Amino acid sequence: MKGLILAGGKGTRLRPLTINTPKPVVPVANSPFLLYQIDLMRSGGIQEIILSLSYQPRKIEDLLKDGSDYGVWIQYAVEGTPLGTGGAFKNAEENIDSTTVVFNGDVLTSLDLSAVLAQHRERGAIATLVLTPVDNPSAYGLVETSPEGWVQRFIEKPGPDEITCNTINAGIYILEPSVLEYMPKGEAYSFERGLFPTLLEHKQPVLSFILDRYWIDIGTPHKYLEVHQDILEKKFTSPRVSPSALDRATLPLGAIVDEKSIIDQDVTIRCGVRIENSVIGRNCKIDEGAQIIDSVVWSGNTIDADARVTSSIVGKGCYIGRSAVLRPGVVLGDKTVVTDYSQL
Repeated sequence: MKGLILAGGKGTRLRPLTINTPKPVVPVANSPFLLYQIDLMRSGGIQEIILSLSYQPRKIEDLLKDGSDYGVWIQYAVEGTPLGTGGAFKNAEENIDSTTVVFNGDVLTSLDLSAVLAQHRERGAIATLVLTPVDNPSAYGLVETSPEGWVQRFIEKPGPDEITCNTINAGIYILEPSVLEYMPKGEAYSFERGLFPTLLEHKQPVLSFILDRYWIDIGTPHKYLEVHQDILEKKFTSPRVSPSALDRATLPLGAIVDEKSIIDQDVTIRCGVRIENSVIGRNCKIDEGAQIIDSVVWSGNTIDADARVTSSIVGKGCYIGRSAVLRPGVVLGDKTVVTDYSQL
C-alpha cells in the first residue's frame, strides 16, 4: 500500500504567505503542514509515500529528505508543468503498484484512515471518495450517493432546486492501480471532472465514506487563521502540536500570556506584553506593551513597543513598528516592514 500527496500547487489563494514558502510546508501551530498529512498516512499503516511536487520542490525535498526522520520512506515525483490532480497521479504511475491513498495537499483532518481502508477492501471498490457534509450545499460541487454508499453522480454548484444532498468531495481518495487505465498520460487531467465521472460511465464501483470528524481546507488566509483558532480551542488535536515552550513563570513584569497560546523557542517577551489566543514562531522579539490577539506570527519577527496585532497573519522576518496597528484580516508576506504608527 502506498500514499500519494498532491503537493504541487502554487498556493495562489494563500499568497503572500506562499511566495517564499511552498503551501505544503507552511507552518501550522509551528510545524510544517505536510507533517500532519504524513502522520495521518502513518496512522493507516502507510510507510511508503510519494510526494507529487511542482512549485519550489527543492524547498520541500530539503526539509523532508527521504522521510526517515518522520518514520516513512518518501519518493518524489516532480512535474515540469502542473498536471492537475489526476495528471499528477498518472505522472507517478511507475511507483504505483498497489492500493494508494491520495491526499490533496491542503486538507487537514482527523479522519480515521484505517476505517476508510477497511471499508474500501470489504466492499470491493475500485475507488473510494471521502466526503464531508457542509452547511451550504449550493456553494460547492456535490457528490450524490445511493443509500448503500455508492457514488451515483456529481453535481457542480447546484441551484436551489437541484440540491439532493449536502456531501462534498473532501480531497481524500483510496484508489486501485487499475484506475490508471482510464487516465491519459502526460497531460493535465482532473480526478474530479475526469477520472471519477469516467469510472461511473464505465460502471466501475466507486464508493463513498462520509466523514464525521474534523476537516478543513487551509488554502486561504481566512481558513489558515481559522485552523489555528481550532487548534487552540482543541477542536483539532494532534501529537504534532507541541505545548508552548514558554515558561510563564519567567515572564517579565506586567506581561500576560494566556494558557491557550502556543509560543515557540527563543521568543523574547518584554514588560507589559499581552498575548491571547495566538501562535508565535521561534526567534521573535515582542517589545514593551505590544499586544497580539487571535493571530499567527511566523518566525523571526520583531514587533516593536505598543504595537497591536489583531486577527492577523505575519509572515517570516517582518518588522512591525512602534505603535503600529494591524486590524483583523491583515496578512503580511515575508520581510514586510510596517513603519511606526502605521495602521493597516
